[in-house]
Amino acid sequence: MDKVIISLLVALMLQNCNTNESNTTPYNKTDLLRKKIEQIVSDKNAVVGVSIIGNNGKDTLSLHGDKRFPMQSVFKFHIALAVLSEVDKGILSLNQIVEIDKDEFLPEDFWSPLRDENPNGGSFTIERLIQYAVSHSDNTACDVLIRLIGTPKTVEEYIKKSGIEDIQITFNEEKMQAKWENMFQNWTTPNAASETLKIFFENKNNLLSKSSYDFFWKTNKETTTGKGRIRGQLPNETIVAHKTGSSGTNKKTGIIAAVNNIGIVFLPNGKYFIISVFVTDSQENYKTNEKIIAAIAKATYDFYTIETK
Repeated sequence: MDKVIISLLVALMLQNCNTNESNTTPYNKTDLLRKKIEQIVSDKNAVVGVSIIGNNGKDTLSLHGDKRFPMQSVFKFHIALAVLSEVDKGILSLNQIVEIDKDEFLPEDFWSPLRDENPNGGSFTIERLIQYAVSHSDNTACDVLIRLIGTPKTVEEYIKKSGIEDIQITFNEEKMQAKWENMFQNWTTPNAASETLKIFFENKNNLLSKSSYDFFWKTNKETTTGKGRIRGQLPNETIVAHKTGSSGTNKKTGIIAAVNNIGIVFLPNGKYFIISVFVTDSQENYKTNEKIIAAIAKATYDFYTIETK
């Protein structure tokens, strides 16, 4: 009888060892990346939020992942999604013409390639306005798109109905830039940003039609801003679908409130990872803030192409 009991105990011990090993191995691997990211930000005078989803959604990693960060132009990603939802309903169409008068353009201190290229106003398709808002982070196009579907809250409500709770969109670009404190009313968390990317890229619930889906992600892949951020240290041929956001520097405190980049990085092996990095409350200079994002993206790229082979 004693031998039977001893045999059972040994079997249970072996089973527990195997279970613990299978549970801890993925954590240990991801922990290597976490430690690398913590090392990157350790000597920086800034608050850095990071959220990463990799390995077909099996790996999740975050640093200040549930903290609220000002989005700045990252919210143009969400605006485009809300507009495309209206396109899929047949309320709007991508080839629909929108007239923009000269006096509707935002002032010259607002970033607007659309205004600079068309100083006297003009006629633009919704497709073109989305391309300018997302790929070129155009502020005029952004605010025109918001007006087409309602208000900033219309965008917030659409994203929340899609399954994302941690987001608030209160102001358009013009009002967001009117006062320094206004930008903090347009916020999301790194985890929510990555989950938004995941939901709309996987498109399991058919939130976007195939044509809208293809157009949206092609537009994000064509983003021209933020070359020193997620893309900054990656191989030149790497495909990245991403959206940036940036604030100015507070003249009184010297603090930069937002240098952001969210996106999907496509790997040489055909897989991808999702990454959202938000830098706030930073006393570093602008280039250093961008290099923080670039270094985190490169560490993640290396982790999924080298360290996990």
